[in-house]
Amino acid sequence: MNDQSKDKTLDRQLFEQLFKEHFIPLCNFARGFVYDTDSAKEIVQDVFINLWQKRDTIAQDKSVRAYLFQSVRNRCLNHIRNNQKFRSHYLDVELEQNNQAWDYDHLVGEEIHKKIEAAIQKLPEKCREVFELSRFEEMKYNEIALKLGIAAKTVEVHMSKALKILREELKDLMMILLLLFLGK
Repeated sequence: MNDQSKDKTLDRQLFEQLFKEHFIPLCNFARGFVYDTDSAKEIVQDVFINLWQKRDTIAQDKSVRAYLFQSVRNRCLNHIRNNQKFRSHYLDVELEQNNQAWDYDHLVGEEIHKKIEAAIQKLPEKCREVFELSRFEEMKYNEIALKLGIAAKTVEVHMSKALKILREELKDLMMILLLLFLGK
């Protein structure tokens, strides 16, 4: 591999950085489809293996982040279909659309990411801390309570409050996402 082609491919260091940065958010995203942490992790690992295997063919002008989320979404839908855990008209529509060229950047774009981040930043400090430990660090309530030196019940209260605030802050965004999914 010459130096010019090396610059255009995904190298080991960039791959490791992508893995560290996106593994947990992708697992959380996958869990929204398959509702099972082990299956979600397996799906995300498969996507990263596939990314590594196709590293020489991935266009550098495309968003790798969008590619990862689209790939996880596709594999989740395939997982659901293959395991027959959930069948509905909406899933059939999703699977049909999955075969079409669909630009996932519209859903996982920077604008949506910014709105979610802004909503999280509006949370009271303790609520935000509990929420981030639970959702991004995947800690259980007892682990969070231990880490923060508070009662598990207090963690539960903070989490409930955080989710209530986020639902309210993101209700317009959730409606738009729902319409996008159902409108396709």
